Amino acid sequence: MKLPKWVALSLLVLLAKFSVVQAEVRLPAVLTDHMVVQREKPILVWGWDDAGSEVVVSIGGHQAKAKTDADGRWQVALPPHKAGGPHSIKIKGTSELTLTDVLVGEVWLCSGQSNMEWTVNNSNNPKEEVAAANHPQIRHIKIPHVPADQPQSDVSSQGWQVCSPQTAGNFTAVGYYFGRKLQQELEVPIGLIGSNWGGTRIEPWTPPEGFRAVPALKNITDNLKDFPIKNKEGRINHQSALALYNGMISPLLPYPIRGAIWYQGESNNGEGMLYFEKMKALVAGWRSVWNNPEMPFYFVQLAPFKYGGDPTRLAGIWEAQTKALEIPHTGMAVTVDIGNVKDIHPRNKQDVGKRLALWALAKDYGMKDVAYSGPLYRGMTVDGNKVVLSFDHVGDGLVSRDDQPLSWFTVAGDNKAFVEAKAEIVGDTIVVSSDSVEKPVAVRFGWHQEAEPNLSNSHGLPASPFRTDAW
Repeated sequence: MKLPKWVALSLLVLLAKFSVVQAEVRLPAVLTDHMVVQREKPILVWGWDDAGSEVVVSIGGHQAKAKTDADGRWQVALPPHKAGGPHSIKIKGTSELTLTDVLVGEVWLCSGQSNMEWTVNNSNNPKEEVAAANHPQIRHIKIPHVPADQPQSDVSSQGWQVCSPQTAGNFTAVGYYFGRKLQQELEVPIGLIGSNWGGTRIEPWTPPEGFRAVPALKNITDNLKDFPIKNKEGRINHQSALALYNGMISPLLPYPIRGAIWYQGESNNGEGMLYFEKMKALVAGWRSVWNNPEMPFYFVQLAPFKYGGDPTRLAGIWEAQTKALEIPHTGMAVTVDIGNVKDIHPRNKQDVGKRLALWALAKDYGMKDVAYSGPLYRGMTVDGNKVVLSFDHVGDGLVSRDDQPLSWFTVAGDNKAFVEAKAEIVGDTIVVSSDSVEKPVAVRFGWHQEAEPNLSNSHGLPASPFRTDAW
């Protein structure tokens, strides 16, 4: 039935009014009141509006304009600012909105599995820590668990929260203690982006660019089109390659950040040096999508835990993580002294966060004379029936943390049979021997999933497990 002309015209007017009412400028969930933007980098603001409309963004006396593309997306870059605030950012398109209480400071991504997601409420001394968490210059945003089959441009979130006794209990504990140390030392605002998910593997967090950068992962790269795919119910396996990059990292782009901290690996336990290749892919991928080839990436070496099965499997991950220090602009917080072999979630997150912060303070913020690593194995020489081990990061000297004889050293001859060894500190070296091994050829240290060795440097930072052999 053909509508009368006046009815058709009336409908058109109503539709036009409706579209005017509905048209509005919209921002991604990562851009909200109370956010922290990265200092000394362009302030990027983006969002959506009617296609072809002009959007004007201003902060202080600075202004930038953009026209939306065919999909309605727009983006502007405002000049870099020094640390400080609060500022207001005004956005005017087909509608107007204002972001308030915006600070400029240091922004870090806090990612990984459950030990990164673990909250302040569930860590050591929660009541005291939460009560004292009056740090308005620290802000945190939690990204919800969302796998996706394609890179997403947005994600739902409650937005940025100001650190207070009312909010801090639900922050990532490692991230919070990392940020608190930075804030205390730098006296600038700190922004923490908590994009993490307990029990997840490393592959779902990795962008396709990362897999393509690592030849050893060609079997994954060649099949990226098959990761992830929806099942009959329309759901995606969140453990499949790309799934969490698509759903939980891509929506953050291109939000400028200083760097990333990472606590993950339990779900990849048993992979040995393959995990090193996957770490290379993750780092390369994140640096690619953030267009920052030198972006800092600091990670936590897994804590001792009685996983069961082969007791040296975890040592294989430790070895891979230590190897990852060869990737430029990385750092590793060792935790063999602050774990709990009966709990895969050690409650001492304070020292974990602090140790990560030491790397950042030394490497990114120019703080001199900061000890940031425990002893790392450098080399060995054989002297008769003894092995002499040398280390980097000995500080003012090597020490036994508990003043007991050095523990968890073993030695082997050509027969590859390792036996418990005596180890002594001699200057900046460790001399290892056993009466039952006349011609030693290899030493292992802490090479067991339950190892909590006592070797540290004078700054109280523990030595990382290692082996001198490649057997």
